[in-house]
Amino acid sequence: MSEPREIELKLQAEPSDLARLQEHPLLQHATQDETVLTAAYFDTDDQRLRNAGYSLRVRRQDGRHVQNAKAEGDGLIERSEWEQEVAGDALDREALARTPLAALLQGAEPRRRFSVVVERTTYLVEQGQSRIEVALDRGRIETTEAGTTALPVCEIELELKSGEAADVFALAHAVATLVPLRLGVLSKAERGYRLTEDGVAQVRKSEPVPVREDMPAAGAFRAVAHACLRHMRQNEDILLEGRNADALHQMRVAVRRLRSAFSLFGDLVADPQGDRLRADLKRLTEPLGRARNLDVFLSATLPAERERHPDEPGLLNLEKHLEAQRTEAYEAVQAMLRSDEWRTLILDLVAWINVGPWLRAEDPDTVQRLRQPASDFAANVLDRRRRQVKRRGRDLDRLSPEERHQVRIAAKKLRYGAEFFAGLYTGRKAAKRHKAFVKALSELQDHLGELNDIATGHELLDDLAGADLRAASTLFAAGVTAADLESRTRKLLSAAAEAHEELLDLKPFWR
Repeated sequence: MSEPREIELKLQAEPSDLARLQEHPLLQHATQDETVLTAAYFDTDDQRLRNAGYSLRVRRQDGRHVQNAKAEGDGLIERSEWEQEVAGDALDREALARTPLAALLQGAEPRRRFSVVVERTTYLVEQGQSRIEVALDRGRIETTEAGTTALPVCEIELELKSGEAADVFALAHAVATLVPLRLGVLSKAERGYRLTEDGVAQVRKSEPVPVREDMPAAGAFRAVAHACLRHMRQNEDILLEGRNADALHQMRVAVRRLRSAFSLFGDLVADPQGDRLRADLKRLTEPLGRARNLDVFLSATLPAERERHPDEPGLLNLEKHLEAQRTEAYEAVQAMLRSDEWRTLILDLVAWINVGPWLRAEDPDTVQRLRQPASDFAANVLDRRRRQVKRRGRDLDRLSPEERHQVRIAAKKLRYGAEFFAGLYTGRKAAKRHKAFVKALSELQDHLGELNDIATGHELLDDLAGADLRAASTLFAAGVTAADLESRTRKLLSAAAEAHEELLDLKPFWR
């Protein structure tokens, strides 16, 4: 079997967009081929291939059968694959002998889990100094289970055949000027597995980052950033369908994790283009914060107030007023997600992550730091962030709300760093320490988060002073709510200070 590295960018589109895309000058003058692809995907009953980050399929095309195994790679763009022609549509165990899958499948018998059937139109495009295969796929994913609804497939794959990866992203931008494309973050195999489980899109939390000990620091950043984009895009698709508080929360978490990755890797990945993208990301995602603050107040703070003051009539008016604001906030989120500026930003981000100026540093010191082992870089970053949490959190129960907010930011970045680099500490002892450290850090964050929710609640209530409210009772209810919020602060401050001390007593898992 061959063992090339596949470099491929996946883009989501609508069926009508694929038809329009075929009118693009780049495709009209390219060599075209049309075929039907039928692929069966295999795994064991306990899904050991999926759990290890591999997919395995046998695809039929033009009377030939090709067996293909792929690894998860860097999580989005680049991955290893092993491919070989086989005799038929059954799995060929001998063809796996020289792949990592042979050991994984020892003593097990994989079976067909699902199949993918697509009509594929391919074009071989010359872009810059590169040859890129553009594949337009229309079809479906089906399981062998009776009664399961198939998932539609409508996507574009840009695969580098020869040349430079930068040309793949240049081509993506060129075609995105004609149709509204979105970054695709799930392979057909991943979608097939999810079809066997639930068949519908679900809110997704962050996944483990595929950071490995053999990675340099630059590779670790790419893996972290790709994981953040995957987390964000999966929840974005749900938000595009309508209002969903959990999806909004997870998308906001994904954006914050990505912004924290910029901060954690610091000047190692700094360049003017990256600085601009970072600023654009912060600016465009501001509507997420407004909607999230209203979600928390209306789903947690206000119900607790109604329970404390069941006879207070102004609370109902307060709820109606803030509910109207929440509707406007979600409309702003939808408008942002559907904008050309947002779609372009995501394509710019994924291009910068993979071929940006930061990867072409000429300064010897920067080059050496980019190439240093990820474990060395991680240890230094986590040391620095832990010291920051320690310094900012001194006398935490006597800090001002603004100072507590700075502690919360520092703790959040430390936790994200601990999660990003978890794959580097898989030994039994290190993993145990990591679990204890993240748990303690999570408890500190929870207390600081509640304090931040109180501060945000005060801001929302302060805004009512200038609002056009019909009843004075609404303002009275707002005042009662503000007083109740403040009464919780002292207890939370004490708990946060205690959690801060407990965290600092733990031995760092990275040392």
